[in-house]
Amino acid sequence: MHKKGFTLIELLVVIAIISILASVVLASLNTAREKSRDAKRVSDVKQIQLALEYYFDDNGQYPTELTTTTLVTPGYLPVVPVPPVGTGEAAYLYAGLKTGCIDYHLGTTLENAGHDTLESDSDAAADDVSALECLPTEGVDFSGVDTVFDVKP
Repeated sequence: MHKKGFTLIELLVVIAIISILASVVLASLNTAREKSRDAKRVSDVKQIQLALEYYFDDNGQYPTELTTTTLVTPGYLPVVPVPPVGTGEAAYLYAGLKTGCIDYHLGTTLENAGHDTLESDSDAAADDVSALECLPTEGVDFSGVDTVFDVKP
């Protein structure tokens, strides 16, 4: 009499194949999540940049900081965006520059150092921030790190 069923080796082979496929899918999913968070950061920076231009048109200078009072209350933004988790930043980096805040530097750190937008950002030198007159340099770091996506007017 011959019993029907799977041998232990056949079951182990199937479990190994499923494990390999699951790990490949999870790795791809993590990469997609990383790209999604970076896309949100870039989108938020561009949205803030547009709101800053509206603020400048109405006030003749840029705000000293990104707050609800400066950007949300006047209607330039529905809310001040907060970066998604991943790089440890609690807020987007912003510094008003020059006398009377007639310039600014805005940026965020991306998780993917090979992100396409890093080729088209301003890559302003760190010494640009040393000329701050509207906001202290504390907490604002636009170092020359390749993963910082930064913009200027």
